[in-house]
Amino acid sequence: MKQLDGIELEILWSNLIGIVSEQAKALQRIAFSPIVREAGDLASGLFDAKGRMVAQANTGTPGHINSLAAAGGHLHRLFAGNIAPGDVIITNDPWLSAGHFFDITLLSPIFNEGSEPKLIGYVGSTIHHTDIGGYGIGAGARDVHEEGLWIPPLKLYERGEPSAMLHDIIRRNVRTPDHVFGDLAAQVSSGKAGGERLVAMCKRYGLTDIEALSDEIIRRSELATRAAIRKLKTGTFHGESRFDVPGGELITLKSAVTIDPIAGEILIDFAGSSAASPTGINVVLNYTHAYSTFAIRSCLNPELPNNHGSLAPIKVAAPVGSIVNAVYPAPVAARHVVGMYVPMPILKALHQVIPDRVLAEGAGAVWTFQIQGKRQDGTPFTSSMFSYSGGMGARATKSGPDATCYPTGIAAVPIEILEAAMPIVFDQKELRVGSGGAGRSRGGDGQIIQFHMRTDSSWLLNAVASRIDEGPEGLEGGAPGAGGKFSVGGKPINEVRKMTMQAGDVVSLETPGGGGYGAPTR
Repeated sequence: MKQLDGIELEILWSNLIGIVSEQAKALQRIAFSPIVREAGDLASGLFDAKGRMVAQANTGTPGHINSLAAAGGHLHRLFAGNIAPGDVIITNDPWLSAGHFFDITLLSPIFNEGSEPKLIGYVGSTIHHTDIGGYGIGAGARDVHEEGLWIPPLKLYERGEPSAMLHDIIRRNVRTPDHVFGDLAAQVSSGKAGGERLVAMCKRYGLTDIEALSDEIIRRSELATRAAIRKLKTGTFHGESRFDVPGGELITLKSAVTIDPIAGEILIDFAGSSAASPTGINVVLNYTHAYSTFAIRSCLNPELPNNHGSLAPIKVAAPVGSIVNAVYPAPVAARHVVGMYVPMPILKALHQVIPDRVLAEGAGAVWTFQIQGKRQDGTPFTSSMFSYSGGMGARATKSGPDATCYPTGIAAVPIEILEAAMPIVFDQKELRVGSGGAGRSRGGDGQIIQFHMRTDSSWLLNAVASRIDEGPEGLEGGAPGAGGKFSVGGKPINEVRKMTMQAGDVVSLETPGGGGYGAPTR
């Protein structure tokens, strides 16, 4: 391939973004799970033949997107020399992909057309599945094997044919096989569509592969990121966040952010953070890395492509066996409870370097719920996971948005969708006015939600609520946001286990408000 000029590169780059974004939209349109279809809990990415993420869709969560970047590299190495047209690789290994069994990654190798097909890249996706068997979405399991079906790196399809054995294993180990296979089919279909678009692009522009194109995109992205880092002051800057999790356990995350302008690199070290928990809130290093790089990139150079090149100068270290580098067989099903707080101490450290680009602590982890029970006609149901956000932290010159999922970026599933899918009734859903911390810029407000079930039987509630004891801290004299409240029938609840509810029980939650930024002015 000849040397690309700026115009050619921009045209081809726009094509790549269009391909992967179209793939993500197709996946979101045809997925079965409301959390994918309505909330956008997904990631789509395009990889080169070396397993490097070149482009990502313009939608998705940081925890999925940047974990998918790591998973693509792992799967490329594991299947090198053992792939053919029509293959689809699958895994939900927490330590190779997105940190818990519910997030299933599929990677489809793409070959060019011809008598001797040549690998030109991969199209990958990660989505949150409705069910994976085992304990469910809560934090109550005692080791990873209680949490559901573990799918090692395998071929879900081989040369276009489904693996009957693997399909049978999955089908018999999940509660809602039709939903799970509906979502898997959506991933397979969107991957196939993405591959067809990539092959068509190569044909349109006379390319036999995308190797030179990906090299140039990754090279430019890395150079631009290193150049942005070189503009920062040298040194090591520290941040710390403390928050409570289900069951009342207090977690501490410490970050030391070292800026090396000479090398153009940033190292984030979580030494001193809490040890791994006996409950399922532990985070694997992939997921820690995903939200760490997101925190740096969003403050440093958010306008640059998010790919292998722009992520390469950001290094992440954490003590083995800590809560942000959990090792087998630690339970990890509710890893988002801690993982979504990972940016908070990093932002506090960056406040000492680029104070106008960071924000105060927010509510952090979304509050997640999953319900199992029987309808009034006696038929059983298992809900998809649904989530509620608190307030986002204030910014230097702007208030924090209300009821906004930060840092994950997902939307809430509309209550009408939930009420149509299961026998749930929402009695109240409104902003928790005044829960955001006061300041020169005010923290965002949380929200109040109340619901009950239409059933004559007992039912099970997997609830994951955090930051109940203390609200998010403010910055530069800003006041903290309000802590959360979670109750059943008016009685405060702080449980890590799956709870048995009775017919008529009313569940109430008030999510935390975000911290304020700067001392309040009169």
